[in-house]
Amino acid sequence: MAHDHTHVKEFFGVRAADWDARFPDDGPAFAAAVAGMGLRPGDSVLDAGCGTGRALTALRKAVGSRGTVLGADLTPEMLAAAVRGGRDAVGTLLLADVARLPLRPRSLDAVFAAGLIAHLPEPATNLRELARVVRPGGRLALFHPVGRAALAARQGRQITPDDLRAEGMLRPLLAGAGWRLLSYVDEDDRFLALAVRED
Repeated sequence: MAHDHTHVKEFFGVRAADWDARFPDDGPAFAAAVAGMGLRPGDSVLDAGCGTGRALTALRKAVGSRGTVLGADLTPEMLAAAVRGGRDAVGTLLLADVARLPLRPRSLDAVFAAGLIAHLPEPATNLRELARVVRPGGRLALFHPVGRAALAARQGRQITPDDLRAEGMLRPLLAGAGWRLLSYVDEDDRFLALAVRED
């Protein structure tokens, strides 16, 4: 089913030009999250909802020159900012909706997704699409450079029980989409949920 992503495109489109400048200190957190994924040289990995491509350099370092690094985003302005930052040199950028990826089944070893889950129109279905393109035993990293409480405070809101990133919500959501949650960290300076693709 096609979705109207106008709101998401507008939200990120107008923020793309100065996105990296707004979050200049996130690099080490991205690198640490990628390091925790267990990627190996030669692996194929997708940064789903890659934005300006802040994870692409760390992903390239993890998989090496023989590996494949893809970045998919549906906001042209974000991809343009990634190109301006030279990040197209370390990965292939795709203008694509993560709900309908132009990739073969089981073609990837891992998916990295920073800040993505809050923007998925149908989380269960969309996480199933990510599972479709990952081989059994492959990994999914759901990441954010700040934890749920810190993000809520930054946005002037409270954490609610129906927050998709709460462990009690996320574990069954992932399970229903073909993933098994391996580890869950929700601290002030990072959120990282690692899952493995079930057979």
